[in-house]
Amino acid sequence: MNETMPVILAAGRGTRMHSGLAKALHELGGVPLVEHVLRTVSQANLGRPLVVVGYQGERVEEVLEGKAEFITQSELRGTGDAVMRAIEVLPEAITEIVVLVADCPLIPAQLLSDLLAHHRHVGATATIVTTTMKDPKGYGRIVRDSRGRVENVVEEKDTNDVTRMINEINTGIGIWSVKALRMVLSTLPWHGDERYLPEAIGPLLTMGEVVDTFYYPDSSRVMGINTRRELSEAEAILRQSTLDRLFDQGVTIVDPASTYVDADVEVGQDTVIYPMTFLRGKTKIGRECHIGPMTTIVASRIGDGVQIDRSVIEQSAMASRCRVGPFSHLRAGTYLDHNVKIGNFVELKNTRVGIGSKAGHHSYLGDATIGGRANIGAGTVIVNYDGESKHPTFIGDEAFIGCNVNLVAPVEIGAGAYIAAGSTVTQNVPPGGLAIARSRQEVKPGWVEKRTPRSPEGGNHP
Repeated sequence: MNETMPVILAAGRGTRMHSGLAKALHELGGVPLVEHVLRTVSQANLGRPLVVVGYQGERVEEVLEGKAEFITQSELRGTGDAVMRAIEVLPEAITEIVVLVADCPLIPAQLLSDLLAHHRHVGATATIVTTTMKDPKGYGRIVRDSRGRVENVVEEKDTNDVTRMINEINTGIGIWSVKALRMVLSTLPWHGDERYLPEAIGPLLTMGEVVDTFYYPDSSRVMGINTRRELSEAEAILRQSTLDRLFDQGVTIVDPASTYVDADVEVGQDTVIYPMTFLRGKTKIGRECHIGPMTTIVASRIGDGVQIDRSVIEQSAMASRCRVGPFSHLRAGTYLDHNVKIGNFVELKNTRVGIGSKAGHHSYLGDATIGGRANIGAGTVIVNYDGESKHPTFIGDEAFIGCNVNLVAPVEIGAGAYIAAGSTVTQNVPPGGLAIARSRQEVKPGWVEKRTPRSPEGGNHP
């Protein structure tokens, strides 16, 4: 019985991306390209993959830590050399490999399952996946003989006037016999400093081995990403697929054309997403929420029945029936308990707000723990930074913080305490106490008239 192992080629630099970042690490739908391929391998139940890394290999390994095995292609010498490096470390039991490329992230798991079934049904030594493209530029062309059997793959830079017109291309995906590859890979010709895996087809045919193709009609799902333009095209395809998934799960998206949702986002039934909304990272939104318009949520968890209007939520969480916005900003580490209201122009950072508390207007709340049913008046500022360190603030249940209050951390406001408007509080306030920390108002009637001398014409000087 054949033992199969997936091998993902992720060593390339991606020169045409014009980037200092390895091509495999560029993101599609908020997920690195190579991780998309790894997820497909997992969905197809192909087992733990071997990933060939090279340029920025340590960063690729970090992204995929715990999910794959790795081998380094220390010198980037093409796909033929990369696969040769891989088979050198394969367990003895592995008889065939499924070769995938990190820059082909949209491949469906069903394609791999169907490919494997076809390969075994035919009894081929190698089976490569092909498709047709209106513009095949940049891809290796499939050359067939008079009987329609694959004869060769000609790389783009080696095409002539005839082969350049072929629109059936090699996707880079295929199944190969390990034993056969061991016999032919070292004999492949060099093209400068590179060897190409598809050129193993010729020697295998010469040896009398069966080399077959598996045609996949949807070229958009097996497209390679070599340029920023192609990355953008793939992003549009994945985004539409993600929105379709949400539609099918009972989510209303008012304007799909202006709604951007990453691949890992989850949204509950009967939630409505309004225009110009961005849902990014591993964001999870509950049922019956109203999100947007003009809202960005990044790597956050949102409970049921939440309303967020024209605001930014980053690495935060909120329980059910909270209301946020418009124009508020929840930064990393913020947690809102049930029924919390955060109004307009409020910023929170690393702050926990208890059940039913409210901060309605123009406030900054940082590094704070706020109890339940507390009221934070307009213009409240928690002064949490002394120029060197951040300090905590604790506000008890049912505390009432008046307007334009500065709470200079570290400070604790007891349960049920009141802070008078305009106060700057630097000392703890006991439960049920009242803090007034401002100058006493003094009024001097007639002060302006007494102070300002009159002009000869009888008026006051300006």
